[in-house]
Amino acid sequence: MTVRRPAVAGQFYPAHPARLRQMVTELLDAVSAEPDAVTAEPVPAAGFVVPHAGYVYSGSTAAFAYAALRDDPPSRILLIGPTHRVYVEGLALSGADAFETPLGMVQADRELVAALRRSPSVSVRPDVHAEEHSLEVQLPFLQVVAPGVPVVPVAVGAADATSVADVIDLALRLPGTSLLVSTDLSHYHSYADAAVLDADTIERVIALDHAIPTDRACGAYPLNGALVAAQRHSWVPELLSACSSGDTAGTRDRVVGYAAFRLRKFHA
Repeated sequence: MTVRRPAVAGQFYPAHPARLRQMVTELLDAVSAEPDAVTAEPVPAAGFVVPHAGYVYSGSTAAFAYAALRDDPPSRILLIGPTHRVYVEGLALSGADAFETPLGMVQADRELVAALRRSPSVSVRPDVHAEEHSLEVQLPFLQVVAPGVPVVPVAVGAADATSVADVIDLALRLPGTSLLVSTDLSHYHSYADAAVLDADTIERVIALDHAIPTDRACGAYPLNGALVAAQRHSWVPELLSACSSGDTAGTRDRVVGYAAFRLRKFHA
């Protein structure tokens, strides 16, 4: 069995299993304590958009999406996120059968992998995944809220939104598939400037504007593809939470923005 080992444990999130589980649980419990975060019934969702910074920075925002996902866990998850270290054109699978974190193994969904490999836009590039954090940091959250649910992480490099949406559609042909999109928002602006920029980007996401530039969201390629898919399937983006590193564990002179969205299934 080919296993993708953790690259950022101890950096972006705790490497000690008990501390990691406690941190994730506390972040989720904080959401449950929010009076407007709990609904009487699970809201049908096609997927979620989550940030991918260190947990002390963006974990409180990501937890809003994961708390919602916990209420209605899928059969399998397509996880797409940007590349930060290795350039690739199109989309890249890891070639791994499982993904290790301090909490154990997350199995890949073989049926979903086989479906994705039929796309000409998808390659197998273990080197792209080896040090990539945007996908890895989502796995411990998933192990807590959806234990045993298989995940297929896909790194999205330079790819047009239509090609990404086509790959998403391949995944959606398998019943019970949920989409998880990993992206942060603006990077290294002042706190005040970032607030303006990120508010505009959030409005564009809600409006299904699939031309968001990479300086507004580091995961613009996967995000824009998801917004095209949302148009195709009549999903409605709903903002769950937003903040910046200046609100959590960082200074306010150079901040990174974060937001969590639910992609609601439309019901007439």
